[in-house]
Amino acid sequence: MARFTIATFNVNSVRSRMPILQKWLSEHHVDALCLQETKVVDEAFPEADFRDMGYRCLYRGEKSYNGVAILTKEPLDGFAVGFGDGEEPEGETRLLRGRIGDFCMVNTYIPQGKAIDHADYVYKHRFLDRMKSLFDREYLRSEKIVWVGDMNVAPTDMDVTSPEKKREHPCFAPDIQEHFEDVKSWGFIDLFRKYRPDPGEFSFFDYRVKNSLERNIGWRIDHVLVTPALEKHGVDCWIDREPRSWEKPSDHTPVLASFDL
Repeated sequence: MARFTIATFNVNSVRSRMPILQKWLSEHHVDALCLQETKVVDEAFPEADFRDMGYRCLYRGEKSYNGVAILTKEPLDGFAVGFGDGEEPEGETRLLRGRIGDFCMVNTYIPQGKAIDHADYVYKHRFLDRMKSLFDREYLRSEKIVWVGDMNVAPTDMDVTSPEKKREHPCFAPDIQEHFEDVKSWGFIDLFRKYRPDPGEFSFFDYRVKNSLERNIGWRIDHVLVTPALEKHGVDCWIDREPRSWEKPSDHTPVLASFDL
């Protein structure tokens, strides 16, 4: 049995955040790192920089928007890009899946939605429908699965600051919370809440809110969800606020989970 640590981090441009990633990864042992919002075409992804740090890279991106990556110390035994369900848009720059042995990783960047009366919000709901169909089609509930990423949903009042002001926000509206819970009901457990049951911990601190980190005004929209088969191997799950305080940070900060596998 060995300790395995996975992290999820919306970097809001992987090339802009390379100094932070290099510093952070030099200080933390991370076996698998799932990135979102890499905002770079595949030809320009900084693969060489990650290889220098000992990581193998799987990525799919586009210019200025979206983009996902899975970086692993060990080689992947299998991977898939996008939904593979024939529906457009395919979601290739929002969804990557990888496997190391019997450990399955699903990395998503779920649409933000813009506003509850916007077409992107309809797409957000459809994205969640497709995620549930994907789990039905490709996985068994008895498998060791971790579903991570920027889900763009704060599930409960304790996951945001001033929840009473956010009921019509596309990341907090009751219908998107219910839809998210429905997908989770396929067989997922919120690992962070298992180990951190108290309010006041967030993974996203808006650039537009002055001193949001210092004032702890934030959202918990980045998640680590696991099946029961993986939960029993869990050791801890936590948010690392420190990179959000460094020079030229992302507006998100990493969420990590450790397992004894």
